[in-house]
Amino acid sequence: MPMADTEVDVLIVGGGPVGLTARALLERWGAATLLVEKRRDLSPFPRSRLVNVRSMEICRGLGLAEGIAARAFAPEFGHIRFRDTLTGADFASAPVAGVDAPIPESPVIGVVTSQDRLEPALLAAAGAPVRFGVELVGLAEGPQDVVATLVDHRHGAARTDVRARYVLAADGAGSSVRRRLGIGTTGPGALGGFSTVVFDADLGRWCADRPAGVYFTAHGSFAPLYPEGGWAWFGPSPEDPADADWPALLARALGPADGVRADVLRVQHWVMNAFVAERLRRGRILLAGDAAHAVPVFGGMGMNAGLADVHNLCWKLAGVLQGWAGPGLLDSYEPERLPVAGRTLRRTVANTRRALDVQGRRREQCASGGPEVRSGEVETPWSEGFFAQLGLVLGVGYRSGAVLGGAGPAPDAADADADTRDTADADARDTDYVPTAEPGHRMPHLWLTRDRSTLDACGTWFTLLTADPALWATPSEGPWPLRVEPLTGEQARHCGLTPHGALLVRPDGHIGARWHGRPPGASALHDALATITAAPRP
Repeated sequence: MPMADTEVDVLIVGGGPVGLTARALLERWGAATLLVEKRRDLSPFPRSRLVNVRSMEICRGLGLAEGIAARAFAPEFGHIRFRDTLTGADFASAPVAGVDAPIPESPVIGVVTSQDRLEPALLAAAGAPVRFGVELVGLAEGPQDVVATLVDHRHGAARTDVRARYVLAADGAGSSVRRRLGIGTTGPGALGGFSTVVFDADLGRWCADRPAGVYFTAHGSFAPLYPEGGWAWFGPSPEDPADADWPALLARALGPADGVRADVLRVQHWVMNAFVAERLRRGRILLAGDAAHAVPVFGGMGMNAGLADVHNLCWKLAGVLQGWAGPGLLDSYEPERLPVAGRTLRRTVANTRRALDVQGRRREQCASGGPEVRSGEVETPWSEGFFAQLGLVLGVGYRSGAVLGGAGPAPDAADADADTRDTADADARDTDYVPTAEPGHRMPHLWLTRDRSTLDACGTWFTLLTADPALWATPSEGPWPLRVEPLTGEQARHCGLTPHGALLVRPDGHIGARWHGRPPGASALHDALATITAAPRP
């Protein structure tokens, strides 16, 4: 049906995984949303391939993790393999931490799946209206709301004004919202044009006993699309993509493969971008996902960083909309997520430059009749920590007004402009994850029962974890959603608490405050909640 003039709490612009996840999270909080997407349907291309362990924790909170995992590849596909051609021998492989096998630091495991399989699950996770074929063409912000002008291309280009308390822009690297706001970007920018070719072929004899989520070759990279079949190849676009002989290109990248026919189904051309927005917010309009930070595909961090954005943001929006948080709570979004975007960009750009350099040099060796490959004789595009990214996935620590204490000095987002060729291998904090209950960090995973994690205790509420629930009375007066979760003495010690201490965990699973021992006063918990949520003082 055509849209009527309407009012909503949050207008979400962009119907990719980030926008769809925001819609599901906000609906869980009871916020009224409208999502608009200028494309006429979900994307048919596989695009992002990895749902990392932190994203699967978010999906678990939405009740989606089991369904997503059931349609994804088995854990043994959580490897990367490097060959000269797809049908050649491996000369290197690397596991993707948190995907190839369960890890003790999380109740879930990441998965290899295709974005075109993930998006329908996210779309079905909420009932709030979604309008495809609708483009945002105007924004006017007032003191109490934002008026967005939309064009419905499915119904005669009819124009509609939507009045929203807030606008969440998740409209991709070319974000029209970011451009309308005049927000600039930092970072290398476009790293080159690439193409994705979706094709069918029977490649089981070369891959079935050596499964992988991605096969790097000297002539581009191959990825199995679905457990039941289908493939994609991606690599630098040829000089004239419109006239490219894609079957011939695939044949060269496949290598000697007698009797194999590659049936090309779809081809997509795209630009690999690398930048971070200078700001994530202007007034009532906020950026998330690729609109806020476009990172290269090597390492699979882009979409996952976007899901973490909206997981951080949506509870804050809900608090302001429902009145238990002050508008100042939204001031914490940018200082918490922008430094993470800078770190993610540095690592992925370094990974990309190294991978493309090694692929290019090996391609030249092959063209000049280079020696037969033997294990250890060819440089690989990763160091030991190339795909060991748990420090960046699970070890993020926030420092803002929404954290009492803080996670140490925040990295400088402006570092996105720095030379990133050598920083990824040296930055051990991105690879190594050491669980900590310091304020600002994600709550460590501990099993409260056989199948219930401390992370499962978080939801549309704050969680107080303590071994002495009777001591920590809930605030006698206050609007905050709060639950008390008992810990055993051993669990409390694991979190650095005495038997009378407590952790206050935010709805996004990050620790907002910690008291090692008894509360310093009768109003300690009340005051902490008021400070974290920027609640107006009476």
